[in-house]
Amino acid sequence: MWFTDAVLYLVRHGRTEANAGGRLQGRIDLPIDDVGRAQAAAITTMVTNVDRLICSPSLRARQTAEVFGMEPEIDDRWLEMDYGDFDGMPMADVPRDQWGRWISDAEYRPPNGESLREMGERVYAACESLVEAARDTDIVVVSHATPIKAAMAWALGVDVGITWRSHIDQASITKVLIGERGPTLNAFNIVPLR
Repeated sequence: MWFTDAVLYLVRHGRTEANAGGRLQGRIDLPIDDVGRAQAAAITTMVTNVDRLICSPSLRARQTAEVFGMEPEIDDRWLEMDYGDFDGMPMADVPRDQWGRWISDAEYRPPNGESLREMGERVYAACESLVEAARDTDIVVVSHATPIKAAMAWALGVDVGITWRSHIDQASITKVLIGERGPTLNAFNIVPLR
């Protein structure tokens, strides 16, 4: 078994049509595609022991979670950031001035969307709620790129703004150990299938 200690595993959902097209898909509820299904199946080669499964309510996350063969607990705090009017837009089409503000200011809110800070607050709270259980239980959370990067920032004890300086692949695994001194990032963006 690749991971052997009781930990918090953060798993990004498998690929969707929007991922393949380079589009933002915060709250767009698309299914995973054939590649996404293969990616999800490969996750179980690295995460083999699951005591508790938590999942974003989005379809792509729930479909990815199916590979673990158990009913997930649905937690809205693990939803992808709300991109508002940018949802569904190719990343390259986000106006340059707004993109610049977005990646430099955690308080910036896309039109009709959610700021990075707001998303980070809900993810940090979700992480804190799992600390005690993750000390001796293998917990898998199936979520999205931005919340997982925010959870990485939480584990490192740094500001959520660091999320813009990291990349996370589809169907990747991030591993957080929870010890006496708190969380420790142990692995980030491990991809079982490319």
